[in-house]
Amino acid sequence: MEALDKKYLSELEEIKAKIQASAHLEKYLDEEEDEDYKSLAAELEPEIQELYLRVANDNPLQLEAFEKVMLDDGYEGLYLPKVVGYSVLRGAVDANVKYRHPQDHFREILVDIANSANFEMIKQRIGQSVQVGFALSSDIWITNLVESISNKRVRSFLESQKSDHLRVATNRAMAFKKYQKQFESLNFLSTDFPQTAGELKTKYHSLRAFLLYRTKGEYNNENLHKHLLAFISNEAISDHDEYLETMMIIGMFYDLNAGEQKEYAKSLANLNDDATALKNSFFAKLSSFRKEGIKVTAESDQRMAKLIHAAKVGGNLEEYYTLMELIHSNGYVHEDSVEAVRKYHDQHEGLSEENENLRSTILNNFTIFLDGLDTDSYAEYFQITKTFILYMNIFSNQKFNQDVKDLSLRYIKRLIKAYTDKRGRDYQDIKKFVKSTFIDLNFMKPKELVELFKTKRKKKEA
Repeated sequence: MEALDKKYLSELEEIKAKIQASAHLEKYLDEEEDEDYKSLAAELEPEIQELYLRVANDNPLQLEAFEKVMLDDGYEGLYLPKVVGYSVLRGAVDANVKYRHPQDHFREILVDIANSANFEMIKQRIGQSVQVGFALSSDIWITNLVESISNKRVRSFLESQKSDHLRVATNRAMAFKKYQKQFESLNFLSTDFPQTAGELKTKYHSLRAFLLYRTKGEYNNENLHKHLLAFISNEAISDHDEYLETMMIIGMFYDLNAGEQKEYAKSLANLNDDATALKNSFFAKLSSFRKEGIKVTAESDQRMAKLIHAAKVGGNLEEYYTLMELIHSNGYVHEDSVEAVRKYHDQHEGLSEENENLRSTILNNFTIFLDGLDTDSYAEYFQITKTFILYMNIFSNQKFNQDVKDLSLRYIKRLIKAYTDKRGRDYQDIKKFVKSTFIDLNFMKPKELVELFKTKRKKKEA
C-alpha cells in the first residue's frame, strides 16, 4: 500500500471542515434526530465518494490509506458504511468461501466504528456487510474481535450478525455473490505488491484479482508501473509458481514501456534457463485462464509475442506465439494461416495444452465473427462455414466441433427469428443451407432440424 498523497489529504481536510460547519451536524448534535444525521450524510458523502473514485482510478494503492483517514472523528462516521463493504470484498476467499487470511483492515474499521460516538447511526447501514464479513471469517477471529469490545451494546450488535444459516458453504456462496453485485459498479480494489516469497504466497490471490480487475475498465494504471517493474525484477520470488502466473497476466494485459519490456524479457529468459516452470506450466496456465473466463484476445497475444521473442526462449513457446502473430495479422481465413495451424497442430499431441490453446484461439475468432454478424449478412455465414469445416478437419476434436455447432446454432436461431416469412426466398435459402450442412457435419439429425424450423404455435387463451 502507499501513503495518501498530500493533494488528497488536503481535499479531505476541506471536506472535514464542511462536515463540522454543516447546519445538519449542528442540528443533529442538538436534537439527536436520525433524520438530521441522514441529511448530513446526503449532503457530504457524495463529495467523499467523488474524491474516493478519483483516488481509485489514479492511485488505487492509496485506497486503504484514504479509508484510514476517514476513521478520524472529525468525519463523524460518514462514508464508513461503504468502507466496511470495501474491506469485506477485498479479502480473497477459498473454495469453501472463507477468507484465505484474516482481514486486519476489516477488523480495524469495525473497532473504530464500535468506539464511535455515532455508532447508533452507523450500525443501521452496516448490518449486511458485517454479517457477510463474519460469515467469511473464522469463529476464532470473530470471538477475538467481539471480546476486544468493552461496550456491551456494541458487542450485542456484533454477536447478532453471526448467522447460523451462513455456516453452510452453499448458503454462504450465494450470499457472498449477491453481496458482490451491490458493489459491482464501484471501483474499490487495492493490493500490496509482494517483495518476499512469504508475501507472495499470502498476497497472491488479492494481487491477481486486482491486476485482472484493472484490465477490465478504462482505468489509469500509470501509477502501477513502478510496482510492476519491481515485481518483474524481483529474483527473490521468481522461482515460485505464483510469479510465473502473475508475469503472464502482466505480459498479456499491461502495456509496458521500453524499459519494462527489456526487464521483462530478461526475467523471462532467466526463467527459461533456470527453471522448468516456463516450459511445463505456461500452456497449462494459459488454458486455465480461458476456462476461468479470462479473455485472451488478439491484443494480449500480440503483447505476449513481443515479449517472448525479445526473451528468445525458443521451443514450443516461441513457435506458438509466432503462429499467433500470423493468425492475428493475416486472419484465420487466410490459407497461410490455415496451413500454419495444420502444421503446428500435427507437431503436437491432439489433447496437448498447446493444441487446446490453439483451438481456443480459433474458436474465439469464430465467436467474434458470428456474434458481430447481422442477420442481413447471412450469406457471409454460408461462406465462412467452409473455413469452419477446414479447422474441424484439422483438429478432429469433438469438443471443438460441439462448440462450433453451438455457435452456429445461436446464429441460425437469430436468422429464424428475423426471417419469419416461410415462403420468402431468405427463409428458404437459410433452411436449405442449414438442413444440408448440419446433417453433413453431424450437427443435427433430420428430426431435430424439422423441430428447429417448426413454427411454435401459441397456446390458446382459456
